[in-house]
Amino acid sequence: MKKNTIITILAILGIGVAFFFILQRNKKSNEEKVAVVAEKNKDVAVRTATVKTEDVSGEFSVNGTFLPNRQAQISAEMGGQLVALYVKEGSYVRAGQSIGRLAGEKLNVNVSGAKANLDNAIMALNRYEQAYKTGGVTALQLDQARLQVKNARTQLQSANLQSGDTNVVSKVSGIVNQKFVEVGTVVGAGTPIVEVVDISSVKLKVDVDQSMVSQLSVGNTVKVQPDVIEGAIDGRITFIAPSASGALKFPVEITVPNSFNKLKAGMYGTAIFNRSGATNVLTIPRDAFVGSVSDNQVFVVRNNIAYLTKIKGGVNYGDRVEVISGLKAGDEVVTSGQINLTDKTPIRKLK
Repeated sequence: MKKNTIITILAILGIGVAFFFILQRNKKSNEEKVAVVAEKNKDVAVRTATVKTEDVSGEFSVNGTFLPNRQAQISAEMGGQLVALYVKEGSYVRAGQSIGRLAGEKLNVNVSGAKANLDNAIMALNRYEQAYKTGGVTALQLDQARLQVKNARTQLQSANLQSGDTNVVSKVSGIVNQKFVEVGTVVGAGTPIVEVVDISSVKLKVDVDQSMVSQLSVGNTVKVQPDVIEGAIDGRITFIAPSASGALKFPVEITVPNSFNKLKAGMYGTAIFNRSGATNVLTIPRDAFVGSVSDNQVFVVRNNIAYLTKIKGGVNYGDRVEVISGLKAGDEVVTSGQINLTDKTPIRKLK
């Protein structure tokens, strides 16, 4: 029994050793195959474009959003309960029009009291003037009576002004866009009651690149193409920001007439600018740049190797950018797949 047991154990061990060597051989074979595949696929698939000289148009377009001509929140100048609201959302209001009224009973009482005080002061002054003629009062007493009339008149004017503040008046003309409170609400001074938006004209706000904004001036006529209307509309540049908002972009506002209120604030539009074109300009696609255009880095392909190269860019012509230095006509640059590249990476060009 012992001899048979030993033979069985040795047989099992032999089988285990055999499996071990088979697994090792298979592992080595798989590693060799993976190495071969890796060797074959170590290059990165990219798309490329050729650097060339061309004649470029002076026209360029920038997308933006329409803003209202004016937009204001109409507020109460004093605190109180809103007892009347004369407008609703969608109503048209004129500048100077009353859009609501606050409770003013206490203020009316103040006006009545101030008026009574003024009447009494005037009667007292009349008596003092008659008495002064006969020597019944002194000049000082007469001056004090006159001062009492002056003070009473000032108090009446102040009471009248406060009473007038119960009327909530719109400071701008436009359409009521939003109502913030309901009748019966107690509001504080400065609490918005409604929002009024003037869209009799609208402003298309766009961000223009630094290379282009220097060629624009306030007053220039610009074609504007709204997304919701067929055909372009003539607009006029009314504002150019003196400083960039970020990424060397300058906010520019173009005012467009909107007599039929077809354009609404928040809609999208495109500004089409014109400037002098150029001939024989060395350009590359905007997509060739690594990161942003301002980084001025591209991958140049030589013998199927991508070299990270620093260049100097010039004017931005929309989807193409002028090259001032660092490249020459006929060079090949990567336009797609840069995210997978580092300097001197082998590449494979896709058709």
